[in-house]
Amino acid sequence: MELAGKIGSLLGNKGSQVWSLTPSASVYDAIVMMAEKQVGALPILDGNTLVGMVSERDYARKIILQGRSSKDTPVTEIMSSPVITVTPSHTVEECMHLVTEKRIRHLPVVEGGRIVGMVSIGDLVNWTITAQKETISHLEAYISGTAQY
Repeated sequence: MELAGKIGSLLGNKGSQVWSLTPSASVYDAIVMMAEKQVGALPILDGNTLVGMVSERDYARKIILQGRSSKDTPVTEIMSSPVITVTPSHTVEECMHLVTEKRIRHLPVVEGGRIVGMVSIGDLVNWTITAQKETISHLEAYISGTAQY
């Protein structure tokens, strides 16, 4: 594992399962699915086309704080669109910059026009921490003379 690792490698370790909803789903449906799947955001797909993202943050800001009904509101009214996406060839570092700059927490991974995975800021941080630990371990072994080549 390395700091410049590719998102495809991260997905290989994490898995590429993606749960999604259609544009006709209600916000309530989205919140139920997020709770069941223990995720903080869901892509909204019209067929295989990514048309938006809905997150817990969208729910809190656009439903709860505005006194709207989650059962009567379609996800299309609160989803973020257009969606910022990455490909499996993007690096973890590039994605860290993107989530920081755009102030988002989830990135759909798209290849050939289809969503092939999702990465969260937590996934990116965990990858970075693990890569740093491995680097430190290698450096300590080198310094102590116990490195094996």
